[in-house]
Amino acid sequence: MTDTQEAAAERLRRWRLVLGGGADGTGHELAGRDAAMDRTLAALYSGGPGGGASPGRGNDRSAGLGGSAPQVARWLGDIRTYFPSSVVQVMQRDAIDRLGLSALLLEPEMLEAVEADVHLVGTLLSLNKAMPETTRETARAVVRKVVEDLEKRLATRTRATLTGALDRSARVSRPRHRDIDWDRTIRANLRHYLPEHGTIVPERLIGYGRADQSVKKDVVLCIDQSGSMAASVVYASVFGAVLASMRSIATKLVVFDTAVVDLTDELDDPVDVLFGTQLGGGTDINRALAYCQSLITRPAETVVVLISDLYEGGIRDGMLKRVAAMKAAGVQFVALLALSDEGAPAYDREHAAALSALGAPAFACTPDLFPDVMAAAIEKRPLPVPEG
Repeated sequence: MTDTQEAAAERLRRWRLVLGGGADGTGHELAGRDAAMDRTLAALYSGGPGGGASPGRGNDRSAGLGGSAPQVARWLGDIRTYFPSSVVQVMQRDAIDRLGLSALLLEPEMLEAVEADVHLVGTLLSLNKAMPETTRETARAVVRKVVEDLEKRLATRTRATLTGALDRSARVSRPRHRDIDWDRTIRANLRHYLPEHGTIVPERLIGYGRADQSVKKDVVLCIDQSGSMAASVVYASVFGAVLASMRSIATKLVVFDTAVVDLTDELDDPVDVLFGTQLGGGTDINRALAYCQSLITRPAETVVVLISDLYEGGIRDGMLKRVAAMKAAGVQFVALLALSDEGAPAYDREHAAALSALGAPAFACTPDLFPDVMAAAIEKRPLPVPEG
């Protein structure tokens, strides 16, 4: 077989796996591992009980995986055999969303078979109230694995970025030579440039603050726990635990729907934080911000981070007045529409525009960008708002 023929055969094979084997398919026959892969795809995306396309539907792959625990457990094992982890996670989400298999996750043997990721944690948290004791420990183990993986990925950079921001924000005017912030010193003395000597006379020195163990900033994380914010709740809980581990930051963590719960005492273990949330329900941002206001004792040294899609079920004008009052007092206010890798979220655009008018731009933030956003807030610089 020539290279051209091999390339054409590979394209045909891939299209056959995508389209399925119905009347409108490629006509290409699969064998061996390819046939097994096709069966796992058909179990989820084909309509007939045997995995084929439903009569009269051609190759429109609709939900067809049976709901029995043994069958689903076998299928979970198969997809982990044939597909990489990233694809497995997508297929698991499709099975949960399309086929209503959430209830099966309440069985410990099912949880042991799944590929754990942020989305699965969100699903488990939404099932928290219905979870029997026999499943709870297994669920906590699954959640802990995801949390520990996220901490390994995010903690080091977060601590390094924020430690630098804290040191820079505590600059002094009579620093020792080794503590001079040369970038800021040069910018502050540009008017003293001597062109004939090609140099700047630094009449005013700006230095970094001396490192100490005192609390330099207060951070209040205010997290919307409505069902659409599941991934944001997971990431925010991990970041909350990382911030709480830094002695120079006093961190508070508040979650809300129509009620407000202070989970600050649980911050040493983000898994406890997550199981203290109740995903779903309504939203009362105004009430949550009122509680956050009551926690503020040093406005000029406080950063409040509201993580919400801004669909307010409480008093809209009250919410905006509280934000305006906090900013007027010197609080750095950050509004994140999402803290996740999932792309553009659905959100209340009118409320987002109103916050922006108050000088508090509302935007979605990836976990990798969050340390930079917090560093800018700590240093009272413009936030690095993503384009688009």
